[in-house]
Amino acid sequence: MDLGLKGLKCLVTGGSKGIGRQCAEIFADEGADVAICARTAADVEVTVKSLKARGVTAYGADLDVSDKVAIEGWVADAATALGGVDIVVGNVSALNVGDDEEAWAAEFQTDMMHCVRLVNSAMPWLDRSKAAAITLISSVSGREVDFTGPAYGVFKTALVRYAQDLAFKLAPKMIRANTVSPGNTYFDGGIWQSIETNNPELFKEALKLNPTGRMARPEEIARGVVFISSPAASFVTGTNFVIDGALTRGVQL
Repeated sequence: MDLGLKGLKCLVTGGSKGIGRQCAEIFADEGADVAICARTAADVEVTVKSLKARGVTAYGADLDVSDKVAIEGWVADAATALGGVDIVVGNVSALNVGDDEEAWAAEFQTDMMHCVRLVNSAMPWLDRSKAAAITLISSVSGREVDFTGPAYGVFKTALVRYAQDLAFKLAPKMIRANTVSPGNTYFDGGIWQSIETNNPELFKEALKLNPTGRMARPEEIARGVVFISSPAASFVTGTNFVIDGALTRGVQL
């Protein structure tokens, strides 16, 4: 299937590892130009080099997405570097599973407000795009109460509500908005690898919940993100795309 991504301009936050890195690389493999951001300059540099090797234009910057000035500046710089913006993917999470004020503040600023600022900053370019799409990465923890902290789950739920609101309001402009809710996803340097090492009992408990007997690989989530962001999904908007290997049992109506 031709996803229709060739020549489009895609922005991916948290694009240097895990799901974000796989999204960026699949976009590039499909012929899209890609901009990424992440906290670590060395990781950004390596990723941008990998993207350029695929024959597309690529841009990257190291920043903290919870910083309003930084994320807005990155969007503007990325749009200049790529020559526009067609697709934005909000992928960064604070992954703070505490229940103190620090956790609530971190989840609000990083998970929620970075996506709001990403969308608002990109809107002037999305308004001019013929294939505009907004995809925000939520989580199955936003769909049901699980062993993660309340702040994390609450703001993952809020992202779904926010995207559906965007979908309704932006539909007349043919700007699509969706969320993707991954289940537990394992990769080198990721949270589940850290839990496997530092809290093996929790890791075993989480693994038992997966009826497939394993956790997702980042590329399995990223393929869904890229598809739902692409012109091939041109009538898909206001959808929460759950990719969890049947981990959650709730009926999504």
